[in-house]
Amino acid sequence: MTDPRPVLTLAHSGDPDDVFMWWPATGMVDPSGAPLPGERGQPVIDTGRFRFRAVPGDISVFNTAAAGDAPYDVTALSVRAWANVADLYALTSFGGSFGEWYGPKVVTKDAALDLDALRRPGVRIGVPGLRTTAFLALGLLLGTEALANASRFVELPFDAIIPCVVRGEVQAGLVIHEGQIAFAQAGLHEVVDLGAWWGRTRNLPLPLGVNAVKRDLDQRFGPGTTAAIVRTLRDSLDYALANRERSIDASMPFARANAAASGTPEPTRADVERYLGMYVTGLTRDMGDTGRHAIATLLGEGAAAGLCPRVDRIETF
Repeated sequence: MTDPRPVLTLAHSGDPDDVFMWWPATGMVDPSGAPLPGERGQPVIDTGRFRFRAVPGDISVFNTAAAGDAPYDVTALSVRAWANVADLYALTSFGGSFGEWYGPKVVTKDAALDLDALRRPGVRIGVPGLRTTAFLALGLLLGTEALANASRFVELPFDAIIPCVVRGEVQAGLVIHEGQIAFAQAGLHEVVDLGAWWGRTRNLPLPLGVNAVKRDLDQRFGPGTTAAIVRTLRDSLDYALANRERSIDASMPFARANAAASGTPEPTRADVERYLGMYVTGLTRDMGDTGRHAIATLLGEGAAAGLCPRVDRIETF
């Protein structure tokens, strides 16, 4: 019998921490988003009045989509990109990624390339999107003058950055997701860790990604819908944390696919556990006042520098 419940789209980054959190609500899927066969492809929690369809992909694509026709009911977004769509999407207090004195890194094949060199107008840097938080943090570090030649920042899929640096197509790359721990295996060198820089200079975690729900859900499906969906998403994260080994199982195919695309060695389970330990933390469970203050600080500095729109209030469900 066909399930008559409405299907909501749940767009999440194709990195292990997002997969870890949301598979209980969507069922396990492969990196294309196709459900795994049999019971593995079915949700393991009660999803109430709705079904959820996983849409794994590149965070930069979701950032662009949200600012366009906003097709996704629930979506991962870069904190920087959310500033452009705060009127369309509300943040949840959970499901975010914070760099707790670590984060996106600028890497290079040339060990002599230093931070000052990154400011030179002729140095090409591969980036995972101009509306990513990683690029906002890089802009705050380098200064707006260093961003004047926009053409030197080459937008690339996140898993293409390491190969492009290795081949010399760009002189440096801004790596996110598992690239933060895999770059050395490709023979690259770290120039700067943006999360460490931010933590050292602001004494705050660097807010990277957030989970957001469309603000029109109550209008479309009736009063109380947003609250119900947020509860389901919270249940998904709670189940994932309580069943950690199964959640790592769900994440492993994505970690392998990302490594294959980026030309780095296939990750071990220990590698994935290390990455999850970095980005599924207490702030993921509930960002609280610390997380909201970190977001407000980052976006406030970004707006003051002309790098993102101003957001007056940071509220979460």
